[in-house]
Amino acid sequence: MSRNPLAQIPTRAARWSATHPWRAIGAWFLLVAVAVGLAMAIPTNEVEDADYRVGESGRAEALLDAAHLDHPPMENVLITAADGDLDAADARAAADDVTGRMSGLDGVAGVGDAIPSEDGTALLVPVELRADDVDADPLLDATAAVQDAHPGLVVEQAGDVTIDEAINERVADDLHSAEFISLPITLVLMLLAFGALIAAGLPVLLAASSVAATIGISAPVSLLVPAEPTVTSMIVLIGMAVGVDYSLFYLKRERQERAAGRSTLDAVSIAAETSGHAILVSGGAVIAALAGLFVLTDVTFNSLATGSIIVVAVAVLGSITVLPALLAKLGRWVDRPRVPLLWRLTRKSRPGAISARLLGPVVRHPVAALVVSSVGIIALAVPALSMKTHQASAETLPGDIATVQTFRAITDAYPSEGTSAQVVVTGADPAAATAALERLAEEAGRTDDFVTTGAQVETSQDGRTSVIDLPMPYEESDDRASAAIERLRTDLVPASLGSLTGAEHAVGGSAAESLDSSQKQDGRMPILLGLVLVLTMVMMLLAFRSVLLAVISTVLNVASVGVAFGVLAIVFQHGVGEGLLDFTSPGFVISWIPVFVLVVLVGLSMDYHVFVLSRIRELIDTGLPVRDAIHRGIADTAGVITSAAAVMVSVFAIFATLSMMEMKMMGVGLSAAILIDATVIRLVVLPAVLVLLGERAWPRGRRTTPGPVVAPGQVPDEVLVPVGR
Repeated sequence: MSRNPLAQIPTRAARWSATHPWRAIGAWFLLVAVAVGLAMAIPTNEVEDADYRVGESGRAEALLDAAHLDHPPMENVLITAADGDLDAADARAAADDVTGRMSGLDGVAGVGDAIPSEDGTALLVPVELRADDVDADPLLDATAAVQDAHPGLVVEQAGDVTIDEAINERVADDLHSAEFISLPITLVLMLLAFGALIAAGLPVLLAASSVAATIGISAPVSLLVPAEPTVTSMIVLIGMAVGVDYSLFYLKRERQERAAGRSTLDAVSIAAETSGHAILVSGGAVIAALAGLFVLTDVTFNSLATGSIIVVAVAVLGSITVLPALLAKLGRWVDRPRVPLLWRLTRKSRPGAISARLLGPVVRHPVAALVVSSVGIIALAVPALSMKTHQASAETLPGDIATVQTFRAITDAYPSEGTSAQVVVTGADPAAATAALERLAEEAGRTDDFVTTGAQVETSQDGRTSVIDLPMPYEESDDRASAAIERLRTDLVPASLGSLTGAEHAVGGSAAESLDSSQKQDGRMPILLGLVLVLTMVMMLLAFRSVLLAVISTVLNVASVGVAFGVLAIVFQHGVGEGLLDFTSPGFVISWIPVFVLVVLVGLSMDYHVFVLSRIRELIDTGLPVRDAIHRGIADTAGVITSAAAVMVSVFAIFATLSMMEMKMMGVGLSAAILIDATVIRLVVLPAVLVLLGERAWPRGRRTTPGPVVAPGQVPDEVLVPVGR
């Protein structure tokens, strides 16, 4: 038995839980019930708009907010011809109809004059709302009534409220679809792995209860770390993935030991000593990877990291306490009721039989296997070097949403309604500030970057703050928009506003916000990557006491991340597979996706890695030669890893079919990377490297005297931890 104090935690927890099963089970359900009660009693403290402010654009927004110059929520009604040229008289009549119907509605602050487009093909009616939470249905009903009254025209509406509602509905529908499909898929895969209903249901039950407990615990935690609206989805995603994985590792080993003739309690104890230790180390590595998100000092990532860390910790706790208790209480009933055909298949297939044959060539020819697999990995990772990232924008919204289509039509006909920069000045004489901003608009209009015709200065009631909007003829994701913001900040604004002594100015707007967020993230990304890799390296060093194994783990993590980033660039930046996945390439990867994929992939891939290395070390410690231990250890664990990877790949692949671009990117990146990680990297690269390193990778201090060769599912008596019969 290992003398490592860390290894004693799961063993002692399992021993107590197995000998006091009802106490352990009751304590677990009490934890879940109390957590759910906390969620009902304590309202969640959600992130506020001000928390998202970053850099100079955030400072500009704060100045506008303090001066009450922030733009009110707006809706726009676009009027175009149904066919042929626009009838000006009919369009004006429709605009008047919009004004009449909208003016009397609750929540409408006012309706502006109709604005014709420069080419005369459209008319736009701006509608100012009183608040962001106005019910959009009466507005849409009014627009529909105008459309019915003017069949020769196309009358459409889009704006802050209607677009937000449509996107929120689509996100909710997508997540509901993913959850609805993923649960039966997970159960089917568990049935294929175990062939029995109870054994298949235990991992799903433990994962689901871990998620429920975490959602409850997150309510009081949000008082310290405000909760981002998407954190619940992150908790469900990570919680189901690690919860099923950990239960699968434990349950598979316990069943193998029972099949080898061990009693239920001894089988549970052996599973705790081996798989339980691997779960503890793996959970620590996942938490370490997720903790790296705090480096970004971003309110969204802080919330996601907090929720994910809690659910991983809860899943680990359940795996080493309530799961052993359930297994001890169920005994051989865990293999009931059996699915006849599946049960026979699982019983007939000897663990590692297929994978052992596949590993044979890798172990015999490690150099060739390493070279061939490395070439493939590098080929997939190279596109990551040119990966372009950008904040989500209108280009990444699903094109089949009616309000999104209308918004794009509005920005095409009215460039001023699209990308723009806001220049804010405070603390200057109002007349001087107005003159300076008008001079700035004139200078900016002489460039190709801004369309300043009709741009007007707006001043606060106290006269201390003034602002001007400078529209740009570019999409927000266009590199020219970012370059224009840079020139505005470094050249145009200082030249025009530099004479305003004692004044403060800032450049904001959507394009500036995207630029500031990207610059902050790009600047901290190397720190994040370095911290995640160092933390996981330290975890591996503490767990296996081998510098070489820690370095190997880090290099393989880098390879997995490189593959994920490369696949993202190939698919979403270069548009490979657009037709298959039903999307139009925006020409970039949404900026938060690589960060999310990095920490989740490093964390989840450590599950497989720790599980494999723990089995190899276990065999080496019993006296098996290193080469044979590598071959047998990877063969023994290949089936479990394949089952666990199949669950995660299937779940993430579901996200790749959803309509929201962020979810599609997340699904493609993670499913492709985990598939390659669990097959090529863990079944080819890892054994090839370990065989080449040989004895050097394994500390001699851990060896025992040579013992009998250990077959899969068996452990010599000297490593048993008796807990009674």
